[in-house]
Amino acid sequence: MDDLKAAATAATRRGFLKTGLLGGAALAGSLASGRAMAEGDPVITEIQDWNRYPGDGVDARPYGQPSQFESHVVRKNVPWLTSDTISSINFTPLHELEGIITPNGLCFEGHHAGIAEIDRANHRLMINGLVDKPLVFTMADLKRFPGRENRVYFLECAANTGMEWRGSQLNGCQYTHGMIHCVMYTGVRLKHILEEAGVKAAGSWVLAEGADASAMTRSIPMEKALDDCMVAFAMNGEALRPEQGYPIRLVVPGWEGNMWVKWLRRLEVGDQPWQQREETSKYTDLLANGKARRFTWKMDVKSVITSPQVPIVHGKGRTLVSGLAWSGSGTIKRVDVSIDGGRNWHAARIDGPSLPMALHRFYYEFDWDGSEIFLQSRAIDESGFVQPTKDQLRAVRGENSIYHNNGIQTWHVNKDGGVENVEIS
Repeated sequence: MDDLKAAATAATRRGFLKTGLLGGAALAGSLASGRAMAEGDPVITEIQDWNRYPGDGVDARPYGQPSQFESHVVRKNVPWLTSDTISSINFTPLHELEGIITPNGLCFEGHHAGIAEIDRANHRLMINGLVDKPLVFTMADLKRFPGRENRVYFLECAANTGMEWRGSQLNGCQYTHGMIHCVMYTGVRLKHILEEAGVKAAGSWVLAEGADASAMTRSIPMEKALDDCMVAFAMNGEALRPEQGYPIRLVVPGWEGNMWVKWLRRLEVGDQPWQQREETSKYTDLLANGKARRFTWKMDVKSVITSPQVPIVHGKGRTLVSGLAWSGSGTIKRVDVSIDGGRNWHAARIDGPSLPMALHRFYYEFDWDGSEIFLQSRAIDESGFVQPTKDQLRAVRGENSIYHNNGIQTWHVNKDGGVENVEIS
């Protein structure tokens, strides 16, 4: 304390800066993105309230919340997209996030009859159909299963980027690509639960049914059900949120999000698909000739640049491009970035864990000369699949679909640093 008083007597913070003790060699060795210190900048030279007064104690916020200065980082919906929000989608703010894990409070929501608020004590999971013994499990039963697992997977709605099929629509990756999130799920393999009931030889399909008012139901081939599907009760270390299916949901790695049935209440084993609404009139890909592709479950290789998304204010010089890449076929092998609309490609750097059916974070740095640029990213997965252009997709599938658009996205950066969703033919 005496040392602090002596320092205050010798020079104020303003005087300290004016003496140039923080200048000279220190400034000369600063990062290229740094800026020269403004003379008398009060944020630096004056004592702020947070330096002066004590803050809240440890029990003031029993469940931690983000800083009040990050209150703009929230999920958002598009009001005109649907007639009512109980059957609608909101979008993850991808441009505000780092790494590959999505915070629980920012994972996009998609509902068909609003959020089901279920008391875990009154929730049951029934197994019936072509099984040796129909069973009913409580939550306590499910948590006693051996072989509990923790797995990181992305979940993407099949309609993600669907509004872009016929051309550029909305600005910002939150709206173009925000129907995706990536978390760590905790639960048990679906195969262990089915083995407990005993699947009959004729059982080749599983019908998953939710407990919400829409009775969401999807047919899942037995091969997938016995492979990597999970019944999850936790995400990112805590219980599922109600909007994410509390108390349990199905996890179908790499496949379209509508199959990840929330508020899971029943699993029926059968010998053929049930042809429910969500796999006939919905979640099929209508082609140009009027026929529809069915059972297009797997989410294809895809990527998007998530930054810059707001105007570049630093001007010319070193500029960081960041984004996400993913594939329902496994890990991402490579991501390329173009700053000239796809004429030339440069290898990006993938950082962080590379996990199957999970998001991958990539970075690319370049010196911006202040001219207009057209930013694109192109992902290649471990199976060798290359992310196509939108024109390549349309040449095969036309413009009638709203599902499974994994085309390359373009962002136009003008000379003033403004960023806009555009399309290059």
